[in-house]
Amino acid sequence: MEKPVVAQKAPFAVTLSPGEYYWCACGRSKTQPMCDGSHQGTGLTPVTFALAETTMVYLCGCKQTKTPPHCDGTHKSF
Repeated sequence: MEKPVVAQKAPFAVTLSPGEYYWCACGRSKTQPMCDGSHQGTGLTPVTFALAETTMVYLCGCKQTKTPPHCDGTHKSF
C-alpha cells in the first residue's frame, strides 16, 4: 500500500448539503477534498461520510488525521 500524499497543510473548510460524500484519503484527487478515483492501484480507499443537514466541515488536507475525514490538527506538526 502506498502512503497518502499531502494535498495541503491545512484543512479544507467546506459547506456541504445533506448527502453522502467520499473524502479523498490518498491525496491524489484533482477535486480535493473529495475523491475523483485517483486512488486506483494505491491500496488506499476514500472515506465515506454522510450529512443530514447543511453543515460547514473541516476536512483533513494533509491526509494524516487520526479522525478521518475530519481535521485533527496533525498538519501543525509538519
